[in-house]
Amino acid sequence: MAPRIDIQHHDTDILILGSGGAGMFAALHAQQSAPEGTRITMAVKGLIGKCGCTRMVQGGYNVALGGGDTVERHFMDTIRGGKWLPDQDVAWKLCEQAVVRVRELENEVGCFFDRNPDGSLHQKAFAGQTADRTVHKGDLTGIEIINRLMEQVLSRPIEKLQEHRAVGLIPTKDGAALAGVLFIDMRTGDFRFVRAKAVMMGTGGGPTMYKYNTPSGDKSMDGLAMALRAGLPLRDMEMVQFHPTGLLAGEHTKMTGTVLEEGLRGAGGQLLNGAGQRFMFDYDTLGERATRDVVSRGIYAEMRKSNTSQNGGVFISMAHLGPDVVRQKFPGMVKRCADCGFDLAGGLVEVVPTAHYFMGGVIVDPDTHTAMEGLYVAGEDAGGAHGSNRLGGNGVANSTVYGGVAGDVMGAEIRGMGALRDPDEDILSAEVERALGPLSRKPSDLNALRRELQEAMWEDVGVMRTREGIERAITRISDVQSDLHETGVAGDTRAFNLGWHDWLNLASLCDVSEVIAKAALARENSRGAHFREDFPDSGSLPASYFTVAQRSDKGLSVTRKPVRFTIVRPGETILPEGEPQTLVEAKP
Repeated sequence: MAPRIDIQHHDTDILILGSGGAGMFAALHAQQSAPEGTRITMAVKGLIGKCGCTRMVQGGYNVALGGGDTVERHFMDTIRGGKWLPDQDVAWKLCEQAVVRVRELENEVGCFFDRNPDGSLHQKAFAGQTADRTVHKGDLTGIEIINRLMEQVLSRPIEKLQEHRAVGLIPTKDGAALAGVLFIDMRTGDFRFVRAKAVMMGTGGGPTMYKYNTPSGDKSMDGLAMALRAGLPLRDMEMVQFHPTGLLAGEHTKMTGTVLEEGLRGAGGQLLNGAGQRFMFDYDTLGERATRDVVSRGIYAEMRKSNTSQNGGVFISMAHLGPDVVRQKFPGMVKRCADCGFDLAGGLVEVVPTAHYFMGGVIVDPDTHTAMEGLYVAGEDAGGAHGSNRLGGNGVANSTVYGGVAGDVMGAEIRGMGALRDPDEDILSAEVERALGPLSRKPSDLNALRRELQEAMWEDVGVMRTREGIERAITRISDVQSDLHETGVAGDTRAFNLGWHDWLNLASLCDVSEVIAKAALARENSRGAHFREDFPDSGSLPASYFTVAQRSDKGLSVTRKPVRFTIVRPGETILPEGEPQTLVEAKP
């Protein structure tokens, strides 16, 4: 008989998973909106303010603040960029509330963003947008936002559970509501079950199942893997965004795959193939300022033609703008490239498309409610805001806007909630058993399995896809899953057992990879980040649908639901008559 595992129990009122832009704003807003005496707890896999992807944001924050730009224009860019797949009510709230949130970031949180000589916020050019609307702090915007949010959160009476890894969403016995969340305290290896009346999941996405990827190392799709096991419906799971310009510095450094931000191309950066030829205008009239999916495919096409750099990618060139100008505008990028032996200001830097952001996620309404009572989702864990393609600068706006929304809604709705709910003890025990599994098996090479998964996803469910390739990937993913569940890790101690957490990371990535591949197989057209070479047409825009993936006792199903055009229909616009189509122009 297996030894009994003790589970520590802890109660709170509002539980927030994650300490990125979504999590921190949720905590601050919940504290403002909830009744006095409400217990608010923030749990994070790493350390508050020191992990996650919001901190890594370089480019900036999209917000319509004038100069001809409007919320309506921002909304239309978001819908068109998402190829008419976004949930329009969710997208509208993102664009509308970004104006409110950026003022809050400045005036209440204490962020200092770059300004014009007249004192107004400076807004730079980002690809796929018809106005220069990206507010920033040089090219290190995320550090500014997270540092200021961290100061606010750490100064408030918010309970902090740091280095606590969430491993299971635990429902009530009838499955109708969420009772709480099971954690591993990574410092001790002990299990802790936290009951809460309201839980917001903002663990971030992070498609690190690809060979080239940008997210922070702690990202492994844990939130979406937990949502799958809990039976929640997920939408747009085939939509993985590849940032066109990931640094390509060879396999010897983890800097390979990290982003060279969109503002480089927005400022006039040029992409050159291995022969030194500028090529993006061969693929799109907007050239380097086309949307990320288009530019990624252009680069990938050059790679397949072997028109490549030494390491198999292409080059980005900024020197024609003037080395001093580049150093002044992009100090963080210049230093990052110099660390890898490249001169961004005066030379050429090798780049490759890199898995960057996940547009899919849990189905939510504009108030962050999910299909499970008591569970709210914001940030990259939530689907719908971006459809098939996220505009650069809309990511951190989405996280902070909807983190604040979740905090407000939870704080208001908790007033009408009753007592804490009791968990389904069978599911709680099953999640503990699942997590402990690898500790009782013979250790083997996890790195080889991770590499196989990353190669399978990059080669067969990457920038360009076919039925043959996707079906091959599904088989390869299944093989990795089977091997993983026969692979163990050293179990002499559970305290800071990094091998154990590597196994759990890979398990989450395998689960979500399977869903990405099966959703990609189900979408037989090409939209945004999802490009099927065997189905290159986009399909009928008025008949647009999104995929819904859901796991049950019968296995994983992928179905379709029609997009609801609640604000604007394809072929129409909400911009006033006579408004110019764009306020910026591409420069050949």
